[in-house]
This record gives sequence, structure tokens and C-alpha cells, in this order.
Amino acid sequence: MAMNTQGRPPGPGASGKSATDTFTGNSGLDHEQPLLFEVGGTAKTGVDMPEPKAGKARLGGLERKASVGLPGLTEPEALRHYVRLSQRNYAIDAGVYPLGSCTMKHNARLNEKMARLPGFGDIHPLQPQKTVQGAIALMEVLSGYLLELTGMKALTLSPKAGAHGELAGMLCIKAAHEAKGSKRNIVLVPDSAHGTNPATAAFMGYTVRSIPARADGTVAAEAVQAALGPDVAAIMLTNPNTCGLFEPEVAEIARVVHEAGAYFYCDGANFNAIVGKVRPGDLGIDAMHINLHKTFSTPHGGGGPGSGPVVLSDALAPFAPLPYSIREGDKFRLVETEGEVTKGHTPFGRLTAFHGQMGMFVRALTYMLSHGSDGMRQASEDAVLNANYIRAGLRDLMTQPFGDKPCMHEVLFDDAWLKDTGVTTLDFSKAMIDEGFHPMTMYFPLVVHGAMLIEPTESESKQSLDQFIGALRFLAKEAKQGNDKSRFKEAPRLAPRRRLDETKAAREPRLRWRPAVSKEAAE
Repeated sequence: MAMNTQGRPPGPGASGKSATDTFTGNSGLDHEQPLLFEVGGTAKTGVDMPEPKAGKARLGGLERKASVGLPGLTEPEALRHYVRLSQRNYAIDAGVYPLGSCTMKHNARLNEKMARLPGFGDIHPLQPQKTVQGAIALMEVLSGYLLELTGMKALTLSPKAGAHGELAGMLCIKAAHEAKGSKRNIVLVPDSAHGTNPATAAFMGYTVRSIPARADGTVAAEAVQAALGPDVAAIMLTNPNTCGLFEPEVAEIARVVHEAGAYFYCDGANFNAIVGKVRPGDLGIDAMHINLHKTFSTPHGGGGPGSGPVVLSDALAPFAPLPYSIREGDKFRLVETEGEVTKGHTPFGRLTAFHGQMGMFVRALTYMLSHGSDGMRQASEDAVLNANYIRAGLRDLMTQPFGDKPCMHEVLFDDAWLKDTGVTTLDFSKAMIDEGFHPMTMYFPLVVHGAMLIEPTESESKQSLDQFIGALRFLAKEAKQGNDKSRFKEAPRLAPRRRLDETKAAREPRLRWRPAVSKEAAE
């Protein structure tokens, strides 16, 4: 099987708006970059070493019988390959990253510098505790700040990301029910929830029961109460929700859930919209994960790793997994071993072997200390302001599924305004790439047809938002006027890779490169 060349720009001599009419296929300093297998070839090596002497086999007949088939490269070839690939990648350091419900914001370089300090960047989880007292102290301070910001009782830092934190919080809920001898097997999840919510519940063996959203995109306490019963263990609700709206009946939902003997798990993915403004614990929430890699500006996605600490209410604090932090009066204490567990606490065990992502803890605390309480509150306010600025700049051209009303940290549009244009949400998003922008989140949340979810974050300046709004206004007018459908149907035309047949790629993925077989060899 030869390499799949679909999506590559046309070769030398080709015609078209984005064709490169050069011998190399390069376009100035934009270098065409083949696969490593095409660069190096599997029959050579980039290192000149003598053939080792054959030794006694120690693999019990499991020795490799043929070459691994990896390409041999010189150091310059390998270095150039990865540098050129990095130049093709869109990043938050290159421009606006408007993914809704993902919070891709600037990672302050001060945070990165602190994470590399000796004593933070070079410690090992198996070191004796007496040699890492500074790191443990930092974790205790971070835990205290997170508990203060959320108004909760206990916290575990060890979860490695949001979904991992969901699992930790739900395991605490399960342990709490088991401690009471209560056998409950249903978890309530709103239709607009992140996909990880029902996945986590199902993974734990719970049956998921959906709660529909109202016409305004929020969840009604009445609908939750109607779904409650002696078999319901918990509700998993995101607030602000994935439609970019604050749940106005969240406190009432918590009340009816608790009256039914269930617990309230809050997906904290959107906590960045309310930090310093609302404490989840005051709303009646029992467990919530916090995405340090979103809310507190630590690297996200490929720049990771993530970190998803979980905060717990009084009712769930006794079941926090080791290691965990607990509030004792005005102080916070880190409990690491079963021997340190105080009376009345029965941790469900450990979620991971160690404490979590140390580098993320340093970055998050640096963010908190550099902003202060007023700065974190302003960050939340600016995130909401920026989202509403985009909403105001586009609402005359693009439609909102739940009416023209203020949003929280992200603004949601649907595809009603594209009706009869022949342009889809996907087409519009692809055209954004030609304008130099990463597309917004598409087709999510699922409760909105052709959804376009935009989250600018607080990092963006008015100038960058104006340019983003201007580009979308231009594309929206072009789509409605219908003068040049190819602008959308062929997009992206100016990116390093052209448009793929995404349906075919999903149904017939090529996950492994194989060298081309000549016609003679095949016969």
C-alpha cells in the first residue's frame, strides 16, 4: 500500500489556486515534507556502527526474525522533519484558538519557568519525603487555594485529567452509597453534557438516564425531580453548561437531588467562567473536577499533560482517595498513607500510584499567585466579556439556538442561518482555515443542529477579537450571497494539506505505512 497522498497540494506544474509550480513542491519557505519512511528508507541507517558480535540468545525463541523496518536518518534529516512539521501545526502561540468548551488560552511563560526550577522539575516520585518537602508544601498550598475557591471540604490532586477526575468523584459517590448500604444503579445526565459524563457512569456499571434540556438550553429542577427515585445514585451536570449558559436552577437541583438521597457531581470543565464569582460548594455540589490545564492556564492538549483535581463536600470528604488534602480549621493537611488517615475517613483506595502531575501543580499555583484573587475574578469576567463581544459582533448574521441573550464564557451558534445556502457548518469551518483561524468546536453540543461553539477565553485582545469577528462576518456574507461556493466546498485551499474525504478516512483508515509494491512483484 502506497502512502495516501489525498489532501497533498498539487505537484509541480499543476494548476489551481493553491498549486505550487516548483520542482521541489516547496512554496518558498513552506517546505513540502514527506514521511520519514520516504526520507530515510528502511535499508540504511543514520549511524555508522560496527556490526555487533552475535551473543547467546536470551529471549527463549522470541527473537525478531526480520528487520524492524524503521527508516534510517541522519540527525539533520530527523531534526528538519520535526521542525517542518511543527511549522505546519496551529498553536495558541500562533493565533486565536476558539474551541468551545475547551478553553485554549495563553500559557504564561512565567509558569513554564517556575515548573523547571530545580526541586520541581527534576524530582522523582520515589524520593524520600524528607527530600521533597518544598514540593509537598506547594501541593498543600495549591490544595488550600482550590478548596477556598470552590468552598469545598477535601481535595485529591492525583487525577490526571478531567475524565480521570470524573471517575474519582463518581467513585467517591459510589463508596458513600456502599457505606450506607444503599444499592443505586442509575445516574442522571443532561442531554447537553460532555460525552465523558455518560461514559464515566457507564464504565462504572451505572445505567445512564438522560435529562432533556428546556427550550432555553438549561435544565429544569422539575425535570430532575421527575427522574429521581430510590435507584438514582447521582446527577452529573456541567455548570456553566455546554451551551455556554449558567444553570439558573442549580441550587434547586441540588436540593431535590439531596432530598432523594443522591449526590450532585458537577463537571468543572467550565469553572474558568466563574472563578472568584461563584463557589460551587455554596450551590450544593458534592464533587467537582477542576481542569488545571484549562482554568489555570497550564498547557493543554499536545502541550500537556493534563491535571484534574477533584474537590469534595463534607458528605464525600471521608471517601477521598489517597493521597488527599483536607481542611482542618484554618489549615490544610496532606494525607498520603493509610496510617495517616484520621478517624471517620475511609478512602476508597488510590486512583494512581503517586500524587499526579507535579509540573501542572507548579504552573497552576504560579498562575494563582501572579493573578491574586482579584485577578482570577477579572479573568473570569474578561472571558465572559470576550464571548459576549463575539456574540454581539455576529448576532445580526449568525443565529443563536436559544435566542439573543447574554452567554457565559462561550457563545453558541447554530446553522439555521445557513439554510438554503448549500454551505454546511463543516464547509464554513474549513473556510476559516484559509483565513488563518483554527475552526471553532463543530456539531457540539449535540442538542443543537449544526452547532458552532466559540470560546475566545480572556487571553485575547480586542484587536484579535475584531479581526476574528471581521473574518467570520466576511465568510457569513459570502455564504449567504452564494457568489463563490468553491470558497467553502473546496476549503481549505491555502493550508499545507487540502480537504480530505473525511467519511472515507473514518471508514477506511490507513494506520500503518507500507512500501509500494511494484506491478512486477505483485504478479
